Amino acid sequence: MTRPRAATLATKRFAGETALGRKRRARRMARVLADTHPDAHCELDFTNPLELAVATILSAQTTDVRVNQVTPELFRKYRSAADYAAADRAEMETLLRPTGFFRAKTNSLIGLGQALLERHDGQIPRKLEQLVKLPGIGRKTANVVLGNAFGVPGITVDTHFRRLTNRFGWVDEQDEVKIEFLVADLIEKRDWTMLSHRVIFHGRRVCHARTPACGACTLAAMCPSYGTGPTEAAPAAKLLKGPRARDLAVAAGVDPDLVPASAVLAPEESESEPVAAAPATPLSGAPEGM
Repeated sequence: MTRPRAATLATKRFAGETALGRKRRARRMARVLADTHPDAHCELDFTNPLELAVATILSAQTTDVRVNQVTPELFRKYRSAADYAAADRAEMETLLRPTGFFRAKTNSLIGLGQALLERHDGQIPRKLEQLVKLPGIGRKTANVVLGNAFGVPGITVDTHFRRLTNRFGWVDEQDEVKIEFLVADLIEKRDWTMLSHRVIFHGRRVCHARTPACGACTLAAMCPSYGTGPTEAAPAAKLLKGPRARDLAVAAGVDPDLVPASAVLAPEESESEPVAAAPATPLSGAPEGM
């Protein structure tokens, strides 16, 4: 496929960018994202660190919406690390079945409960190096827990974050850990957790994987990938999704009446890759990351 002319020109516009120039541009884009998505937040429902760790593990290869449908009953039945450690495997598998890969996830949750009892007095630790040694928890899950349960800044590199930071020209990398460290060098530490949420919201609502809404994007002037999607206002506005689709159009200087009513009610783009790390005992044939 021929690269759109606008995208080619945009790429050339940033071709000679210095490392300092990239950092300054990244921080400007981060500030615009903060204005664009004031409602950005962790979309997993939880009331304590253990619940968030469990919910994040369950979010692998499924949507936050599906996880939030399952966790109320799960959290009612299993309230502590001891409850998970002593869980009846068949009962837990039945509860987790709607999230997919329920056997592997059951292994992770039971193993998590046992490990917490053995190593941390039943409590979720507050240090990344301790979290990543627990069943089912890798860097992404650990950063979600640290940032949203304990207020410790962390960057969560999910499929949206990886896609957008490459499109933004912040990184030229697919490895999630490398992306985390590269972006950490660009953005102030205090902003890491919220940046993750804002980039994810932008990926779901504006900068879609297949056809981004370039002509209705608040980052257009700073993005080297501008032109990957339609740059005209009308077709771009139709691509916006989510409850704030019309607000997003206004923020980008686009007539909100161009956003169809169906876009406001349309489900936002869901994850196609896991947020959590590999469960302790993956199923045979499970996709990579499970």
